[in-house]
Amino acid sequence: MTRILVTGGAGFIGSAYVRQVLGPQATRGTTVTVLDKLTYAGSLARLDPVRAHPDLTFVQGDVCDASLVSALVAGHDQIVHFAAESHVDRSIAAGADFTRTNVLGTQVLLDAALESGVRTFVHVSTDEVYGSLPDGAAKETDLLRPSSPYAASKAASDLLALAHHHTHGLDVRVTRCSNNFGPYQHPEKLVPRFLTALLDGGTVPLYGDGLQIRDWLHVDDHIRALELVRVSGRPGQIYNIGGGTSLTNLDLTHRLLALCGAGPERIVTVADRKGHDRRYAVDHTKITQELGYRPDSPFETALAATAEWYKQHADWWRALPARL
Repeated sequence: MTRILVTGGAGFIGSAYVRQVLGPQATRGTTVTVLDKLTYAGSLARLDPVRAHPDLTFVQGDVCDASLVSALVAGHDQIVHFAAESHVDRSIAAGADFTRTNVLGTQVLLDAALESGVRTFVHVSTDEVYGSLPDGAAKETDLLRPSSPYAASKAASDLLALAHHHTHGLDVRVTRCSNNFGPYQHPEKLVPRFLTALLDGGTVPLYGDGLQIRDWLHVDDHIRALELVRVSGRPGQIYNIGGGTSLTNLDLTHRLLALCGAGPERIVTVADRKGHDRRYAVDHTKITQELGYRPDSPFETALAATAEWYKQHADWWRALPARL
């Protein structure tokens, strides 16, 4: 029996991971405990497909609560750490929350993992730690050049996790993903923000000239990659996880407009974000060669399915706390 503690398991990516690990195609013999603070971005409804599963336990709590974390970690073999403040705009306005959760919270988990003898600690991070790239794609060995307070907090947590491998021998595995999309994503992020605005008959705010470039990764591909890392990854290693579809924000916006039957007049250009990175790209050769990962979700099909999901689940996203 493998006992996994999933932090942030009621969030967008964390819940998708839990649904996979406990889903009908999953291998038996795994129990999951979800630890989630249930901030505005958390939603227990994301876990509804597996809420009745006998091997799932949910605990509401904060990763910065050392007593709670220590008690929880003691009963687990592995940790998959998703819990984080992740919205760049909010980090620009209130960076302290990001430092607390993303850095201190990671330290609390690492301390508990050492104390309890946890076998594996998978630390889920972001390609934003590499900063903006004029060309090429970031490799795992590249220098970190985070631009936003969010990215800086994630870079710090990456380094903390890796330091615990090098210093203490803790089996830490770090993943860095590109921009995710898919069902149950909170409407503060670009794809669901634009979809929900369009479905409500509103306009979409496009930063600057809209020519910022992002690599897009469907959440299902991301969680498959995470399982490969958890099961077969190497201690002390970093694995980039990319989707293989690079688009400007303007191009993506036009695709979302088309999926919602809307015209370009629904685009409202707004002042660019402070310190907005121009281009992200990751090289995921390492995880492909070592673990056999390849993104399987054709982008156009996955984006259309995502748009359809938001059309069919307006009751879910309309019930969420106020969106940015």
